[in-house]
Amino acid sequence: MKTIIATEKAPGAIGPYSQGVKAGNFVFVSGQLPIDPATGAFAGPCIKCQTKQSLLNIQAILEAQGLSLKNVVKTTVLLQNIGDFAAMNEVYAEFFTEECPARAAFEVAKLPKDALVEIEAIAYAE
Repeated sequence: MKTIIATEKAPGAIGPYSQGVKAGNFVFVSGQLPIDPATGAFAGPCIKCQTKQSLLNIQAILEAQGLSLKNVVKTTVLLQNIGDFAAMNEVYAEFFTEECPARAAFEVAKLPKDALVEIEAIAYAE
């Protein structure tokens, strides 16, 4: 059985998908663009501010299920430019400080709305 997760504290889906889905003990958070849910606009033009907002959106979706970033076991980071990896990683390290999740990072040709970053996550609820 699955449970759909939705919160107004993260941007709404811009297509036919859910912000998050709980299945068993796992929570799957859809890729989060750096959209500020209060304004509907990007958090800023730089990779650091966009990474921060994407992670804040993930955090809000997890909190709607009573979880935190400490429950994250895997993330996937999609970057418009792999040259932004170090700056993205600097911000990412502020959110995941210990017992960090597994991670993959890829450069992609283009992201929705011309975002610089999109991040998805898988969390485990004990």
